[in-house]
Amino acid sequence: MYQTPPWRYWLVGIVLVAGFFLALPNFFGDEPAIQVVREDRGAIDASGQERIVGFLEADNVPFNNAYLEEDRLVVRFSDVDAQIRARDAISEAAPGEYIVALTSAPRSPAWVRAIGLKPMSLGLDLRGGVYFLYEVDIRAALDQALQRLAQDIRAGLRKERVQYQAVAVRGDTVEVLLRPGASVDAARKIVKGDDPGITLTENQIDGATQLVATFTPERIKQRQDLAIEQNLTTLRNRVDELGVSEPIVTRQGLDRIEVQLPGVQDPNQAIRVLGATATVEFRLVDEANNPYEAMETKRVPIGSKLYMTREGAPVLLKRDLIASGDQLTDATSGFSEGRPAVHVTLDARAGQQMLKATTENLGRRMAVVYIEKKRLAEGEVCKGTRSGNECTEEEAISVATIQGVFSNRFQITGLMAAEAQELALLLRAGSLATPIFLVEQRTIGPTLGQDNIDNGIKALAFGALLTFIFLAVYYSKFGMVANVVLIMNVVLIVALMSLLQASLSLPGIAGIVLTVGMAADANILIYERIREELRNGNSPQAAIHAGFDKAFSAIADSNVTTMVAGIALFVFGTGPIKGFAVTLVLGIFTTLFSAIMCSRVFIDLIWGRRKRLTTLPVG
Repeated sequence: MYQTPPWRYWLVGIVLVAGFFLALPNFFGDEPAIQVVREDRGAIDASGQERIVGFLEADNVPFNNAYLEEDRLVVRFSDVDAQIRARDAISEAAPGEYIVALTSAPRSPAWVRAIGLKPMSLGLDLRGGVYFLYEVDIRAALDQALQRLAQDIRAGLRKERVQYQAVAVRGDTVEVLLRPGASVDAARKIVKGDDPGITLTENQIDGATQLVATFTPERIKQRQDLAIEQNLTTLRNRVDELGVSEPIVTRQGLDRIEVQLPGVQDPNQAIRVLGATATVEFRLVDEANNPYEAMETKRVPIGSKLYMTREGAPVLLKRDLIASGDQLTDATSGFSEGRPAVHVTLDARAGQQMLKATTENLGRRMAVVYIEKKRLAEGEVCKGTRSGNECTEEEAISVATIQGVFSNRFQITGLMAAEAQELALLLRAGSLATPIFLVEQRTIGPTLGQDNIDNGIKALAFGALLTFIFLAVYYSKFGMVANVVLIMNVVLIVALMSLLQASLSLPGIAGIVLTVGMAADANILIYERIREELRNGNSPQAAIHAGFDKAFSAIADSNVTTMVAGIALFVFGTGPIKGFAVTLVLGIFTTLFSAIMCSRVFIDLIWGRRKRLTTLPVG
């Protein structure tokens, strides 16, 4: 008589108990909720929780529960109406202090949350939320690289005292026109150097040498890919600032970025913050020239650029940057002398540049330029520079005299309170490397998401029911054991997805349905082997032992090949395809464990220990 080793009982028992507890939070469901985070990114403590709850009680907003989760406060409600009233109450009671995101939260009891158990996250199609598809202006990425190259060339030529007439960006090239007699070799070394990503050609124009620098196709693609990756990082940071849980920010194709915000019911703030390209630049004021004369004659002095202040007055600023928004490491909104202000911190390099600029220009003026890029809607007027349907608006929001030396910490004033809060958020999250434009927007309501869940569960239940009936009829009592194992298989899949915090989407439910069928096939292979052994005259215990051992290779081979396909789908697929691949691969692991290990333990417990067993109820 063959008996299963005791370690298998322990392993199956421990795994099933752990799987039950990990899957438990998913059975409580969820309800409307808000997530509240502080605008300055500080953690909300018990006193902050008490204050926010006080706002809700003062406005007679009913809520079910409020608790701290990491650095944010989660408040749950019975209906969406109370959820929206709570958001409005907090926003009105403490304007600019908190970021409130509409979402949903699990109904898990406090003891479940206390031991760190979380339900698996639901995708956009199941939970509801908003979907954005952005197009990245990769042409702007190339233009920025060309402008930066031109600026570096000018600085290098001045440093090496190589005389030149002009350095200009034309199309996809940077043209450098030297003065007659200038050192061509020195200029060539400055323009190209040892950079393999730049090709250089020479022309003769009226006795002067012209150098034309062009990026190689490899360098252009590298720069465009870098811009998209930087934008991905920035968008992820901005989503984090919004307080949205389980967001998905991925690249789509050559120049598009997909953003999914499950649980978000009000897309307005997300649209404004995600797509904003607002940033700032710090420039010295050109004190030597008259801005009114430049505006009237439309002739701006070389090395300067004309801007308008918020009061409508012209101001000439130096073209050379002191620092820009992408060099900021932190930004928080607040007040300075009763006026809204953004407190900024620069990185080390920008801090040194600011220290040098303020040291050398005490008593002179410095301006903060606010820059915003957007794509115009049909009929919309651009107040700045228009290129096609793209608009760049620039204005000097602050022009102040440098009264002291400072480096990496200072304040930006001249903004309205709401502008200061939003600018601080954008600067803190990082500026976009290149502009992005909203191509597609979809809002999936919670009701539609719940309908998808209900339909998916119905499909799973209907498919499983047919499978259970077939196994019970065709394989008798052994089929009932297989049905129990199939249920455990689904529980283990849910447990693994909860443990890994993998996102379940509608295709993921299809993957679970497919996994149930694959698990049934594995049990069928085992039972057919047992039948074959019984027909060959083996004893019931020997048939059980041989059936599991001989079926193992066939089960393993079929599941390994399916796993290879699932991994390929995960690596090369996007969005829903990845969701299907995740459940498929996890389902393969749980199928192998449940069909080979759990089935063997259960069958051994019921029939394997009987000494006078003459037959098996295997159909």
